[in-house]
Amino acid sequence: MQVFVHKAGKLRRILPINERLWVKFDLLRTLVRRDLEARYKGSVLGNLWPLLNQLSQLLIYTYVFSIVLKVKLTLKGLPENNFIFGLWLFAGLLPWIAFTGGLMQSASSVIVQPNLVKKIVFPLALLPIVPVLSTFIESSFGLMALIFFVAVSSHTLHPTLALLPLVWLTQLLLTAGLGYLAAGLTVFLRDIPQTLTVILNLWLYLTPIVYPASAIPEKWRGWVFWLNPMTAIAEVYRDLILLGEVKHWYEWGVATAIAAIVFYCGFSMYKRLRPAFADVL
Repeated sequence: MQVFVHKAGKLRRILPINERLWVKFDLLRTLVRRDLEARYKGSVLGNLWPLLNQLSQLLIYTYVFSIVLKVKLTLKGLPENNFIFGLWLFAGLLPWIAFTGGLMQSASSVIVQPNLVKKIVFPLALLPIVPVLSTFIESSFGLMALIFFVAVSSHTLHPTLALLPLVWLTQLLLTAGLGYLAAGLTVFLRDIPQTLTVILNLWLYLTPIVYPASAIPEKWRGWVFWLNPMTAIAEVYRDLILLGEVKHWYEWGVATAIAAIVFYCGFSMYKRLRPAFADVL
């Protein structure tokens, strides 16, 4: 995982950004690396645990929905069987796992670091971003495994994979925006993480991740796509990785606009609440 963090350091020689921002970027890179190292420190499997956790969810959902409930799915260029259903399911689960993991950990990112909060010189805006980036990097292991299995099944690597960074931008904006909002509110209302758990459990089943979008009644399907950005993100993941085409351009555009608005509102609220953090903690 540290490879991803170290690679980011090479951007310094490319992007024309002032020294003050680079100092913050270097600090963020260090915090993310330490967070990744601390998560599985001392464990035998180490950084393989995120991949194993993702694959375990894949096996459970595949068994329940494909074998028990017998949900059928046909994808262009891929055979119709339980393994392909698992790949389709995994493609939708990956952004969801990164989204929920980053959001839940961001909610508590300020209250678990009271010493840093009370340091005047520390940039508190970095705290909620660290778990968002750490969880996103962890999900990349599952993404690489997914791309490998799809390549083996379809005997091709779709050129649309090059568009994945654009989807990541939408995903990270949404996660970070909600993370800032949750982190700021949790300082004053400690019920926020528990409330998020309930909301995210409901949100999962309101998003066509473990079931196809075609299962949603047609009169509601448009609302689910246009108002739920995670629907568009999951579907575009599947478009790019499994199908090699983008069927949901407009939904993706709307999701990106919503994510940008959420980020702006979440970060603005966080900045307004930030001066009172030290007093409360």
